[in-house]
Amino acid sequence: QVQLVESGGGLVQAGGSLRLSCAASGRTLSVAAMRWFRQVPGKEREFVANIRLDNNSTYYADFAKGRFTISRDNAKNTVYLQMNSLKPEDTADYYCTADDFYWGQGTQVTVSS
Repeated sequence: QVQLVESGGGLVQAGGSLRLSCAASGRTLSVAAMRWFRQVPGKEREFVANIRLDNNSTYYADFAKGRFTISRDNAKNTVYLQMNSLKPEDTADYYCTADDFYWGQGTQVTVSS
């Protein structure tokens, strides 16, 4: 079992930044990749970013490239999503997942225009 807890969401003005955190606990050594997704109520969940835990390679959705950065801190068992130049359309609930199997409860991000 892997437990994930997101934090760092909030209200920010357009152009601002937020850093989301995803703290993992449990059998984290078995995890191959961590991902961030987001979801607007009534819409499908959308992939944001991915980081492989064996080689730290990353991959981003087109809308995230150049604005978002996924990273990890091994010592803290935490994955981050640094979000810069935020836009109102980035407003969503953001979720982290371990291998698309374990999911956190989400953290809400609201970007005002």
